[in-house]
Amino acid sequence: MTVYLVRHASAGRRDDSDPDDGGRILDATGHLQAERLAEWLRHEDVRRVLASPLRRCVQTVEPLAKHLGVDVTTDDRLAEGSDITSSWGLLESIASADGDTVLCSHGDVIPDLVRRLQTRGMQIPGKSGCAKGSAWVLQHWDGECFATGLYTPVRV
Repeated sequence: MTVYLVRHASAGRRDDSDPDDGGRILDATGHLQAERLAEWLRHEDVRRVLASPLRRCVQTVEPLAKHLGVDVTTDDRLAEGSDITSSWGLLESIASADGDTVLCSHGDVIPDLVRRLQTRGMQIPGKSGCAKGSAWVLQHWDGECFATGLYTPVRV
């Protein structure tokens, strides 16, 4: 069982003065990153694709879901600003399921989850990060934590 924890692809720059930042969509680079993500993961045993309800997250995983013939399920626990307890609860429930899962979230949620995994003993061979369009490959769930987390930027 593997969980791919994906940060949404490039969607331009945040405008903190815009109260409707949730409507931001992928830019040209983001669409290319989404296609590369789909090319990379299409041969894996991915059975579920979940995303934050914000459009940029859904758009990031739509090409993969289409290729796999599955629906993108939105989940508020992956939304920007979600508290770690909620996001962690989702990760725990997904980690115990059969088959691989893709979770697409944001640059505030993913680092919190990775930090919690590290404090519980997850090993990270190599570099860490949370660039737009990147993924964490989380493997070997033991009921409490993943044994390894590999950070993988998606190159364009």
